[in-house]
Amino acid sequence: MTLYNSIEQLFHIIWIIFLLRILSSWFPNVDWYKQPFKFLYDFTEPVFAPFRRIIPAMGGIDFSPIVVFIFLGIAKDVILKIVYIISV
Repeated sequence: MTLYNSIEQLFHIIWIIFLLRILSSWFPNVDWYKQPFKFLYDFTEPVFAPFRRIIPAMGGIDFSPIVVFIFLGIAKDVILKIVYIISV
């Protein structure tokens, strides 16, 4: 497996973890202090929190995950382009 593929897979795993956190937040009975939800919270909250401070919830809807996914996509593209250029 090349470095390019490894980084691409890593971003895919991170994307899945963020998606699981968002989907689990729709269930009100989730106990964020028990596994596996504690892992989801601990892994994603340091990323969501700064965006949540910048973009407050509007009408009870938190738009920070959308911004995180956009940022994650841009970061993935930039990093993969750099790795591709270095490896050529």
